[in-house]
Amino acid sequence: MRVFINEIGQHADQEVTIQGWLSDKSGKGKLQFLKLRDGTGFIQGTVFVSDVSEETFELAKRLPQECSLEVTGIVRADARAPSGFEISVREIKVVALPTEEYPITPKEHGTEFLLDHRHLHLRHRKPWAALRVRDTIKAAINDFFHSRGFIQFDSPFFMPTAVEGTTNLFEISLFDEEKAYLSQSGQLYAEAGAMAHGKVYTFGPTFRAEKSKTRRHLLEFWMIEPEVAYNDWQDNMRLQEDFVSYLVGRALEERKTELEMLERDVSKLEPSAAGNFPRISYTDAIDLIAKAIAAGNLPENVPADTQPVVWGDDFGAPHETIVGAHFDRPVMIHSYPAAIKAFYMQPQAHDPRLAACNDMIAPEGYGEIIGGSERIHDYDLLKKRILEHELPLEPFDWYLDLRKYGSVPHSGFGLGLERTVAWICGVPHLREVIPFPRMLTRMKP
Repeated sequence: MRVFINEIGQHADQEVTIQGWLSDKSGKGKLQFLKLRDGTGFIQGTVFVSDVSEETFELAKRLPQECSLEVTGIVRADARAPSGFEISVREIKVVALPTEEYPITPKEHGTEFLLDHRHLHLRHRKPWAALRVRDTIKAAINDFFHSRGFIQFDSPFFMPTAVEGTTNLFEISLFDEEKAYLSQSGQLYAEAGAMAHGKVYTFGPTFRAEKSKTRRHLLEFWMIEPEVAYNDWQDNMRLQEDFVSYLVGRALEERKTELEMLERDVSKLEPSAAGNFPRISYTDAIDLIAKAIAAGNLPENVPADTQPVVWGDDFGAPHETIVGAHFDRPVMIHSYPAAIKAFYMQPQAHDPRLAACNDMIAPEGYGEIIGGSERIHDYDLLKKRILEHELPLEPFDWYLDLRKYGSVPHSGFGLGLERTVAWICGVPHLREVIPFPRMLTRMKP
């Protein structure tokens, strides 16, 4: 009977067949240990010389790493095993042998080597675990929004102009006649969707031509961007909190084994699953940063020469890390100066110098995972802001139309999938939580 490793606990003391691959092996004398994987998990097979034929035992000793095989044996409970079970092997059938030695051995390999062999490294425990967490988060995203009456609304990848800035666009020539750009964001189109359906979200690849080599940047990443008609910026923050706490809770509930493989300290995630995220203003965050710098109370990954923020300047990664280190769960920084934010952000009623917006900063040095705001719903003000940002009006004519016909206050945000999954997994670089990372110096495989 063929079974999958992630269901092995349902078959204790039964004879089963695992169809998979040999990830590693060890042993000596009368005992061989086969470390097996089948895509759903990992398990150890024990081969005792007295339990199998002489031919089978000799085969077990010769099996090379990453050969594909079928292993039949008895499922035994074993508290020492990571899964709580192991297979007492009775038969081995080789499906295919590698045509040459497998390049990723149990020894240490450098980052570049593993990225060059990413197509093979995906088979190994830590990348396997990280991508299983990613899959759970993606499923949880859809479940969260659908349970709240949202529909998934698809936005185009080709855009006529920038959404947030003109310096980080990938330009495409359309048959040598006109230019287009790979999408920075689905937000503007989600706003059109919200005017039609009330509550929508876009979910897909996003492209930013930033010449950055930091651990927080990829050229291609995935964004989730909900948009809700009649929500103000306070409603927007409540939705963000509910959303992120739900995602963390699902990961803790469904991916305990994978988080253990990643050596993630889940006690640092548990407060985030409980919600109740703190909120501080941009001005208060500046004060917090200044006091931390003056006291020399800086997280270990923040440079010692980090300077305080002058009111009116944006935060850099070290500043976000300082703020995030003061809390055991994500913190929302709100009320940034409108002058440093995107053209579409609604000014606050009591002080138009401030935008009705917020960023969500993850703890443990992971920085911004969400940026959101209430959108300008007044036609004249939006047109004025487009011109102030020196953007052409013609590509935004349809976007302005949304303010002509039944405009309403509305809000939304964008969550970066890879930044969120990297934080949940506790891995240092975004490249570890996407199957094939695209970076400034990496386009292969």
